Amino acid sequence: MNIGDSGNKGNVIGGYKATLKNPRTSDEAKEHAQKMLNKLGAETETSVRNEKMDDAHNVSTEGKNPGNVIGGYKATLKNPNVSDEAKQHAKECLEESEIMS
Repeated sequence: MNIGDSGNKGNVIGGYKATLKNPRTSDEAKEHAQKMLNKLGAETETSVRNEKMDDAHNVSTEGKNPGNVIGGYKATLKNPNVSDEAKQHAKECLEESEIMS
């Protein structure tokens, strides 16, 4: 079956993304899902995170509510499930934007 034949590319992409996040899915299935997402040109959490890390200090709020972006960075600092690397990045972005209080 061709992905274009399914009628809703968004649902197909969503299914592959769900496969990547499911802890009960095999590594082989996750590799296949990632390959298919790459083939479809879909962004995944990993690809988005890598792009953000490449452009680490560019706090772009174009098309976004700046208050929400800032709030997201502040929430990152308080979230115990976030890595130290992500917290450091959020802190740097806030400091760079001269928003941190």
